[in-house]
Amino acid sequence: MRTNFDFAPLWRSTIGFDHLADLVDSALRQATDDNYPPYNIERSNEDHYRITLAVAGFAPQEITVTAEQNALTVEGKKPEGEAREYLYQGIAARPFRRVFNLADYVQVKQASLRDGLLTIDLVREVPEAMKPRRIEIATGSPAVQIGQKKAA
Repeated sequence: MRTNFDFAPLWRSTIGFDHLADLVDSALRQATDDNYPPYNIERSNEDHYRITLAVAGFAPQEITVTAEQNALTVEGKKPEGEAREYLYQGIAARPFRRVFNLADYVQVKQASLRDGLLTIDLVREVPEAMKPRRIEIATGSPAVQIGQKKAA
């Protein structure tokens, strides 16, 4: 079941979040996609995150982690090898591609593979110029309009 959302009420009080509707739409599309490999997303504090994917059976050289602008892509592919005859195959080894949308200023710090779990650590590093700052309010003299020079 697909539902269309009206984001007009949100746009009244936000500026620069035009891509929000696209993110929600892509998330709804991904909800029906394959859920392999399973993963967790953790938040350890305000600016530190960790994504853990269960990639049992994959070696580090069979997994590619790529960070692009506002996106993290994890791909895994087993090399073509000898064909085996399985009586039962419960461990999935099929190729996968998982894409995570990242917020602005979220950087990938490291990735590690241990005990069949791929762990990717992320940190949000907001530049000093983008952090909130207090604006002092002048008192006494009237404000000078932009483009006009102060009278001498």
